[in-house]
Amino acid sequence: MGQVTPAQIAQVKARGFLWNRGSTCFNARAVAGNGVYTSEQLRLLADCAEKYGNGTAALTTRLTIEMSGVPYDHIETLEQALAGSGMMIGGTGAKIRPVVACKGTTCVYGNFDTQALAKEIHEKYFLGWQQVKLPHKFKIAVGGCPNSCMKPSLNDFGIEGHRTPHLSEEICRSCKKCMVEEKCPMHAAIRPDGGQPQIDRSVCTSCGVCTRSCPFHAMLDEGQEQYAIYVGGTWGKKTRMANRLPGYFSREELFPMLEKTLLWFKENAYQKERLGAAIDRLGVDKLEHDLLEGDLLARKQEILAAEIQVRG
Repeated sequence: MGQVTPAQIAQVKARGFLWNRGSTCFNARAVAGNGVYTSEQLRLLADCAEKYGNGTAALTTRLTIEMSGVPYDHIETLEQALAGSGMMIGGTGAKIRPVVACKGTTCVYGNFDTQALAKEIHEKYFLGWQQVKLPHKFKIAVGGCPNSCMKPSLNDFGIEGHRTPHLSEEICRSCKKCMVEEKCPMHAAIRPDGGQPQIDRSVCTSCGVCTRSCPFHAMLDEGQEQYAIYVGGTWGKKTRMANRLPGYFSREELFPMLEKTLLWFKENAYQKERLGAAIDRLGVDKLEHDLLEGDLLARKQEILAAEIQVRG
């Protein structure tokens, strides 16, 4: 075909096809849900890249796979080829972007199954809120420990798994060589008298390493499900570290807190304003009050039905 028009470029961008500048072709962004692709899905993507594109594909920072060089005339056929595969073309626009997760599911430092949680979020919000137009893009990251490989604090909503250590004095044998002291990456486990280890809470990041280090299992964790939540982070033209909400949250509290954050964003941000910018404009105190004490969930339908504010 000839040159693609600006209207065609805009129309297919909303469906996950990004124009290759200076050409008549597009990148097709395939989303799996949590960055994990089965061998069958990878074979299908390779086949589609060969049939409908230029035979190449690239991984994106949000763990999607972009097939390159897809002509405009192949877009419909490519979408049909992926139907029923557990993948879709998408992940663009002023809405929830593909959810990213670290390899905490299999990582020695992972404190929980990050990929399973990311898949749940993908199904409930990325897919479930596909028709919800937000003021701007909204990025979600799931991290398994304070190593922060997926940069939860640089996403609009970041989840990070923690384990807070607690010594069982009855189990501890005051070993000559203490593996808790030896393995602590923050050097927060100290034995001033060579006896039982003490945890310096001002240094400890609750990474959970020490809870797996003692051969006698004397270092316990105070909660099997402890999550830090970060809100309002951005990385790009304007960088903003997210605000960490006070304390830790249970697994049951994660989804309500994510939904309240989305509703807060929808209600308070101007069109084309990122969540972090809205927080800076309205204040962290308002954010925390509304998320921790407000009635956002009770007003969900009202908020979703309202028009997005336009800056005056």
